[in-house]
Amino acid sequence: MSGHHHHHHSSKNKKSLIWAMVIIGSWMFIELIGGLLTGSLALLADAGHMFSDFFNLLISFLAIVFATKAATNKKTFGNHRLEILAALMNALMLIGVSVYIVLEAIERLASPTVVSSGPMMIIAIIGLVANIGALMVLSGKNTKENLNMRGAYLHVLGDTLGSVSAILASALIMAFQWYWADPLLSLLIAVLIALTSVRLLKETLHVLMEGTPSDIHIEELKKGLTAITGVVDVHDLHVWSLSSDVHNFSCHLVIDNTASVNHQRILKDVDRWVSDHFNIQNRTIQIESVDNFNCTAS
Repeated sequence: MSGHHHHHHSSKNKKSLIWAMVIIGSWMFIELIGGLLTGSLALLADAGHMFSDFFNLLISFLAIVFATKAATNKKTFGNHRLEILAALMNALMLIGVSVYIVLEAIERLASPTVVSSGPMMIIAIIGLVANIGALMVLSGKNTKENLNMRGAYLHVLGDTLGSVSAILASALIMAFQWYWADPLLSLLIAVLIALTSVRLLKETLHVLMEGTPSDIHIEELKKGLTAITGVVDVHDLHVWSLSSDVHNFSCHLVIDNTASVNHQRILKDVDRWVSDHFNIQNRTIQIESVDNFNCTAS
């Protein structure tokens, strides 16, 4: 049942990613040309952000396509980690984009460039509409649960703010000829990009370092396990993530020897308890009896 449930999610995610790519890809192109023609850095910054978005959506899409491929002898966990590597690459790219915009903006603040604000305004408004469309396509229950989809959503959200600030910049230029508003607001876009990408970077590194998933508390897990009848102690307890929605669990249980007849029952109880209380797909449990444990305990 869980397999089917997962599949349904991924096909739905795939569809929304494709739509978002179509919307964002086409406007990115328009914004890029518009930025070059109008001389607006805010538009170029937004186009850069949109490009990294587009790339991000593409990676998320490929990650879903590959993640469904079955495990092999060489890769016993299948390709779940691809999603995390994709998110990592993407975070690094975004940090690059933001650094570039900051440098460019500083240069322009020193010597403001004339920007044609009318066309800039029109293009920025179209960009905003496109982004809102993409946000609507991407928002949904599974976006919150999946790191990959959440990455995509956060990007488009940052993008939307980018379009808003480009509109604001063009309005200020129209009204007061404040040409410095353009580089200043593109700095704001850059900071936004940097913040989202650093957060994404932290989360992906946590997964790559086999960190405990944020929604699982080891202490609580330990308490629950030792409370199960027959379990004396728990050690070598590990919980880690393969991808944002696949978690692994392994532990050694020390079992009261008088209960030795019921090893299987205890194993079943523990497995059921873990699967009921936590969102963990792969569970490995090893049993030791008390007297063995006393010899081996160092």
